[in-house]
Amino acid sequence: MTDQQASNDMKIIHIPETLPILPLFNMIVFPKMMLPLEVFGDQSLQLVDEAMAKDRIIGLVLARKSPPETTFQAEDFYTIGTSAVILKMAKTTENKAQLLVQGIERFHVREIITGKPYLQARIESIQDQDSKDIEVEALMANLVGLFERIVKLSPFLPQEFGSMAKTITDPGVLADLIASIINVPTEEKQAILELIDAKIRLREVTRLVNHQVEVLELGNKIQSQVKDDMDKTQRDYYLRQQLGAIKKELGEEDETKVEVDEYREKLAKKDLPEEAKKEADRELQRLDRMHPSSAEYTVASTYLDWILTLPWREGTEDNLDIKKARKVLEEDHYGLEKPKKRIIEYLAVRKLKSDAKGPILCFVGPPGTGKTSLGQSIARALGRKFVRIALGGVRDEAEIRGHRRTYIGALPGRIIQSIRRAESNNPVFMLDEIDKVGSDFRGDPSSALLEVLDPAQNFSFMDHYLDIPFDLSHVMFITTANVLDTIPPALRDRLEIIELVSYTVDEKLHIAEKYLLTRQITENGLRPDQISFTKGAIRLIISSYTREAGVRNLEREIASVCRGVASQVAEGSITKATIRHKDIHRYLGPERVTSEITARTSKPGVVMGLAWTPVGGDILFIEATAMKGKKGLTMTGQLGDVMKESATAALSFIRTNAEALGISIDFFEDVDIHIHVPSGAIPKDGPSAGVTIMTALTSLLTNKLVKKDLAMTGEITLRGLVLPVGGIKEKVLAAHRAGVKTIILPKWNKKDLADIPAKIRKDIDFHLVEDMMDVLKIALEK
Repeated sequence: MTDQQASNDMKIIHIPETLPILPLFNMIVFPKMMLPLEVFGDQSLQLVDEAMAKDRIIGLVLARKSPPETTFQAEDFYTIGTSAVILKMAKTTENKAQLLVQGIERFHVREIITGKPYLQARIESIQDQDSKDIEVEALMANLVGLFERIVKLSPFLPQEFGSMAKTITDPGVLADLIASIINVPTEEKQAILELIDAKIRLREVTRLVNHQVEVLELGNKIQSQVKDDMDKTQRDYYLRQQLGAIKKELGEEDETKVEVDEYREKLAKKDLPEEAKKEADRELQRLDRMHPSSAEYTVASTYLDWILTLPWREGTEDNLDIKKARKVLEEDHYGLEKPKKRIIEYLAVRKLKSDAKGPILCFVGPPGTGKTSLGQSIARALGRKFVRIALGGVRDEAEIRGHRRTYIGALPGRIIQSIRRAESNNPVFMLDEIDKVGSDFRGDPSSALLEVLDPAQNFSFMDHYLDIPFDLSHVMFITTANVLDTIPPALRDRLEIIELVSYTVDEKLHIAEKYLLTRQITENGLRPDQISFTKGAIRLIISSYTREAGVRNLEREIASVCRGVASQVAEGSITKATIRHKDIHRYLGPERVTSEITARTSKPGVVMGLAWTPVGGDILFIEATAMKGKKGLTMTGQLGDVMKESATAALSFIRTNAEALGISIDFFEDVDIHIHVPSGAIPKDGPSAGVTIMTALTSLLTNKLVKKDLAMTGEITLRGLVLPVGGIKEKVLAAHRAGVKTIILPKWNKKDLADIPAKIRKDIDFHLVEDMMDVLKIALEK
């Protein structure tokens, strides 16, 4: 039988009952399908040779595994195979041959026969069970349509396959053809081969084809997306290469590469902490991949600039010469013994322990007492850089911690910005007016300061912009405040409070002679030989033209005198001037501050008290009067609830002890009492006016005058005890400025007298009391 006869007339071929079996690995041959096979091995070649010598018919069965040929057993094969005819055979080498076979029909393996070098089997041919009905026609039409989609979607299948499938009218053959072509696992194809019913086979092949269509469509979608991305990437790459070539021809270097190389060189030289170095390297890698026109390029380069310019490890060397530091502090400020003592202690500790953490000092005191200038003096004494941040009115937390880099125009907070300006990681850092920090919907800056002002935490301060810990433990933080009440308790707990109280007249005189005169003479264009002040003139300015805790107004008045002299020198009317006591009114006008003590306390019912204010101590007059009425008590002068309660308690005490005080027991039955505190536009509150109100009422009701030049302070109880109050030093200094000679204080405040200068203690007669009756005995005239 010739090759042509074998291929053209399959129907006349008789399939013998015993067939030589050629094992198939990872492939299936379906009936009516033509397929090339490669055969190798002595046994397989002998099988082919004997088949070619006889009828060319062989059995093709899928092997379950791929062991050596000599060990094949019956269970190593599937039981359904395909009989096939060898159309062509060509030996390519001595041990290999190429076959072209065509499937004839399915068969069932009944028995494996051994004895020959190759396998043989007794088989039973299986005929297709075809049934042409409407459902089969529909299945065929649907399968052909799906197969056409596979042919269109798959670039490796010839388009003729779709047309060929349309011409097949046999449902079994159609199913076998498409199953042999589609890309499905060999086990799935074997399952199709084992289906005898053509209708069932069509359904199963349709399922496989549907799955294959979905895979191909998804693959095409992915391929399209990847192609678009690749096209854009290739286009950008191509344009960049062109741009680089153009720049090279023009003699211009790639700016991006130059800038990245510069950053890389700077990072190599900069001694960064490990975490900062990692973040900088990561950002530099991002920068290297960006184009300069990208918005992110500027963000990344700005961030690298901040990291490179911050003084991570750079700092100034402390001046640990204690004597020299003490001399600097004495040169810059007169008085202020507590702050100076604390700075000297800090320097001593630094000298003995080099890694000591910086303190968090808080200078609290009235305006003009030298809080801010003291910070500059401390920096000079330590040999450090000085940085100042004004916190008054700051309401945004980002002012302290910075903005995150996700925001446009983001920057670090003021802390990191100031550290960079100082170019040192251990400056003296002054946070001015910390008591005036506010809070609103943008956050609470005082809460952000908790980490900054805590020596146990600020070694790893995290700014939102940097997002890298920065060590603030070497910084010496100094804060200033006028009052402590508005500082949150948690923040106040982190501060070492040092109080700066009012200056005495002698201290102001010394400050004026040593600092203020020299500065104002220079600032107003005069020479030291053109103007001079006598001590009497300066004392007059202090006592009669200013009433303050600090020295700001004193400097302004001295400046006014200097300007007056400067105008005369400029006109040529004088060449120099000596300012004496009698000359002051010519430059400053009439005296502005006069003593009211004698005039205000010349009648019963008027007593001078002492008050504390945020700008220092002050004297406070309390007046009481009585008129015909019936048990009325009126209080005026913008008094707070606590002060009103003190007045009520004082009246109750007097009514309880009326007989002992020499007052009629029923005095309140037909009397209205009015208590007034002048300067009525100023709110007043607090318990320390209790003894003053009590004394004023007793003076009024007993018609006895209060001794002249006497002031008092203290809280009272219904039992007549005198309780301690605060602000003693400020109150005593205010009384001394006003010319008070006698002061009554609670006995429990005796410890506070140690803070009062010795000269003032000599000028004033102090009476320490614990009972209200003792106050009256001292205060009222006999």
